Amino acid sequence: MKNICELPVRTLKSAILKREISTREVAHSFLERIEERDSEIHAFLTLDHEQVLDNADKIDNQIEKGAVSDKSILAGIPVAIKDNIVTRGTRTTCGSKILGNYIPPYDATVVDFLQREGALILGKCNCDEFAMGSSTENSAFFPTRNPLDTERVPGGSSGGSAAAVASGFTPLSLGSDTGGSIRQPAAFCGVTGLKPTYGLVSRYGLVAFGSSLDQIGPFGRSAEDVAILLNAISGHDPRDSTSSHRPEEDYTARLQRDIKGTRIGICPNWFTSGLDPEISSSVKHAMEILEGQGCSVIEIDLPYSDYAIETYYIIAPAEASSNLARFDGVKYGFRSSDHTDLESMYRNTRTQGFGEEVKRRIMIGTYVLSSGYYDAYFLKAGKVRNLIKQDYLKAFEKVDFIAGPTTPTPPFKLGEKTTNPLEMYLSDIYTVGTNLAGIPGLSTPCGKTSTGLPIGLQLQGPHFSEAGMLNLASVLESELGN
Repeated sequence: MKNICELPVRTLKSAILKREISTREVAHSFLERIEERDSEIHAFLTLDHEQVLDNADKIDNQIEKGAVSDKSILAGIPVAIKDNIVTRGTRTTCGSKILGNYIPPYDATVVDFLQREGALILGKCNCDEFAMGSSTENSAFFPTRNPLDTERVPGGSSGGSAAAVASGFTPLSLGSDTGGSIRQPAAFCGVTGLKPTYGLVSRYGLVAFGSSLDQIGPFGRSAEDVAILLNAISGHDPRDSTSSHRPEEDYTARLQRDIKGTRIGICPNWFTSGLDPEISSSVKHAMEILEGQGCSVIEIDLPYSDYAIETYYIIAPAEASSNLARFDGVKYGFRSSDHTDLESMYRNTRTQGFGEEVKRRIMIGTYVLSSGYYDAYFLKAGKVRNLIKQDYLKAFEKVDFIAGPTTPTPPFKLGEKTTNPLEMYLSDIYTVGTNLAGIPGLSTPCGKTSTGLPIGLQLQGPHFSEAGMLNLASVLESELGN
């Protein structure tokens, strides 16, 4: 059999269910690869080899007894989890010292869904602290490295999840996306990553950064693998008040279908001097391929997208300031021993427990929510956000999907942007609008630079258009030979 770690999810699942290979053998193969290389990549924060093998044996026993059928979406398939998604009995740190030893008493809904479908939870992946970053250099533990060039970043904040898939440590992983944190690392690591429509996937058990922006989503090596994982994690959750009641859908059913007549919008403003020329060339080449498949490419205008970064970096820190107020040393997590009264305990706990980027965003958020500044900043940002949403709604009256670059640059070197937060924030310039509008976005590989670094194409669509976007990505994969 071909190297287990290289098999597509569908092929691997079939082999497991036919008992051509056991889940334990699958687990052993991936754990062996992790042991060989993760000391260099640092994709994982928590990984218990014995527990993984024990769980693999349990899945094998269930398959033997017929308790796992061919209708189980992920029978025996390993999945890695970003470390801001809670897992009962397994450490969940959010990449932060303040939760360095936190053991959750419950599972996130997506984890429940994965286990229901027979998945093997592999471990917890490194991330920027509380999902605040674009390089996974803000982790309180260590930076993750890009498997394709270990001198470069894997993107963030879900860099560990993307690097784990790109390294062959796992066929699938989960990340979270607040302003591009699935799509940007997918582009940097040369894998496929999807930020679903807000509400399609439950946020229950996701440690909140920006509650109106956060969304859990899948990473995979192909559009089909991502579609399979989306099948497993989507669906209504009564524990999440923002969860959609939309009927469940099979996201693999439309893959490789004819895309003739599909209207794809291109925003000329995105192809300016700030975009790396090789990325621009690769994205335009991908558009030519889609045109050759019968799509029409239409120029559109998204005038308020020019204000997306400014709007995002008011709304997201404001929500973070509110959400992270719970980490005070009283209820759970790290508590500073250096205090004389309650106020100094609060202050020293948060000073010592949070990293510099998290502190920066809490300060920004507290400022824009403060008396005298709320109307000038937060309220105005909310109004611009609504205008950005309206831009997308108008565009989708003319086109079916919008395409463009995922990132303005290829993966940058470790340390290159850590001293310039504003330059780091601009890494999200093409992705934050998706979250502000609540629509789905997907990054799929569309080429490489002259030095072999991956380039990602971003697709955006109307609410709940994931199946169509995945189909476009699958067709492009075939044409590019990915």
